[in-house]
Amino acid sequence: MDLFSIIIIIAGLCLFEIVSGIDNAIINAEVLSTMQAKARRWFLLWGLLIAVFLVRGLLPWLIVWIATPGLGPIQALTATFSSDPKVLDAVEKSAPMLLIGGGVFLIFLFLHWLFLESKNFCLIGEKFCYKNGVWFFSIASVLLTVIVWLALGENSLLAFGAVVGSTAFFITHGFKQNAEQREKDLTKKGLSDMSKIFYLEILDATFSVDGVLGAFAFTLSVPLILIGNGVGAYVVRQLTIGNIDNIKKYMYLKNGAMYSIFFLGSIMLLDSFGVHIPSWLSPIATFGVVGYFFYKSKMVNANKI
Repeated sequence: MDLFSIIIIIAGLCLFEIVSGIDNAIINAEVLSTMQAKARRWFLLWGLLIAVFLVRGLLPWLIVWIATPGLGPIQALTATFSSDPKVLDAVEKSAPMLLIGGGVFLIFLFLHWLFLESKNFCLIGEKFCYKNGVWFFSIASVLLTVIVWLALGENSLLAFGAVVGSTAFFITHGFKQNAEQREKDLTKKGLSDMSKIFYLEILDATFSVDGVLGAFAFTLSVPLILIGNGVGAYVVRQLTIGNIDNIKKYMYLKNGAMYSIFFLGSIMLLDSFGVHIPSWLSPIATFGVVGYFFYKSKMVNANKI
């Protein structure tokens, strides 16, 4: 892997973590506004270290290690930079299962947003899909059936990976729905600052699953994921402190995040079935999609002046 590839991958990971973490930043900002200054500082400093090293570092490492049982813990961390042919062969064999699981997760995430979540409509068809939200369950079920059927023709473990991705989506989605309801309780009830900090850390871990699984569309290298997602998490924390209102002005950024999730999920699915995907495609697609919706948001703001 050359230096240019490393830089563009890290940049893409950083941008993806930022745009996919906007919802998390908004919830954090609402809850932090009800806390004392000392507790806010603690969360923004130590909470960042927990978010970066324990969640965005530990989770991808565990995923690679579990998906590649032939590797030890150190080899799972450094696998993509190893010159050992046995290590590279083990990663190559386990990668499709990891990629198909992440791909199914991300595509389900996109479809749920498209059909069931309230949004600022930007593209043709979004309003129609939202009005027919019940289709999500049918489309997701049929899509999973087709993916599993195709995967069974390749490898039974590949089909299992697709089912695991679907399971992971519905589990984390349940936690997210609960988080949205709990946010109102945290801002209204007289809970202690320590309770709120604990809740925000759990919430951050739940939201980070999207970014971590999406990161595998960029690279299987745990160190690169840690750097890219870590820098992105730091930027999200800074947005939480004082710029969240400015971010809210860009009304289509959430759309950009979700469409980039769709593209990354599609790339992971194709890659899992053996389609060659250049390493630069995921970061370039992310920059292009997010940039387009940022431009659309900026044009709307300019017309309001």
